Amino acid sequence: MSRIASTLSALQAQGRKALIPYVTAGYPYADVTPELMHAMVAAGANIIELGVPFSDPMADGPVIQKAGEKALALGIGTRQVLDMVRTFRQQDHTTPVVLMGYANPVERYDLLHADAAQPGGAFVRDAAAAGVDGVLVVDYPPEECEEFAAELKQHGLDLIFLLAPTSTDERMAQVGRIASGYVYYVSLKGVTGAGHLDTDAVEAMLPRIRKHVQTPVGVGFGIRDAATACAVGRTADAVVIGSRIIQLLEHAPRHEVAAVASGFLSEIRQALDRASA
Repeated sequence: MSRIASTLSALQAQGRKALIPYVTAGYPYADVTPELMHAMVAAGANIIELGVPFSDPMADGPVIQKAGEKALALGIGTRQVLDMVRTFRQQDHTTPVVLMGYANPVERYDLLHADAAQPGGAFVRDAAAAGVDGVLVVDYPPEECEEFAAELKQHGLDLIFLLAPTSTDERMAQVGRIASGYVYYVSLKGVTGAGHLDTDAVEAMLPRIRKHVQTPVGVGFGIRDAATACAVGRTADAVVIGSRIIQLLEHAPRHEVAAVASGFLSEIRQALDRASA
């Protein structure tokens, strides 16, 4: 069982919901990410989604796009992201880390770091060695990445997929055949940070998803505070929060970044646990 699966299974046995924060690697300061990750875990995060900066992030709204642009300007690429995970793993051997990003950086990394002496893709090999537990590639549809999923599985990594309000039963079934770890349900039509979260619509959608998907279901996009997190947590297995954290960190001085994220997430964690009690 993967680290992601065992973490979610343990939380389900306790009747608790997983809290999954997303942050862009290298934002808002190039060297802050491992420290920030530890602070989020201390505040109650169960899994960390770490965004790999990319110049054309089609699913991301202006908040996360801006964060990615700043991280790229600071020299953060895939190799640096893997180094951050490796540094985090020096102290934390249990919290799952998921890399979230796009196909271009994955495939470029494979081209730049191919090793004829070692079979398979360089990205998967190096991600596993760094301590990554899962990968979510926004623009890899399930019907085109069975080989990638198999390679990840060989290295003990989960492949996580997005589902949306527009997903058909056929697409859900395709995802259900390949996905592992968890499935990320995008609660809104559009990009990250956009629109108003309709918790009733989320509650109605999750039973449809679970007919086709056996893994836990996390919900993200539009969750900004304890109230929306708890509303989603009534039916979802995990709550994913990204844009709001990025907004809070945007103007934080370097020495306050960890505390800002920790203070926000601890309130969410406490509210989720009270709601589950």
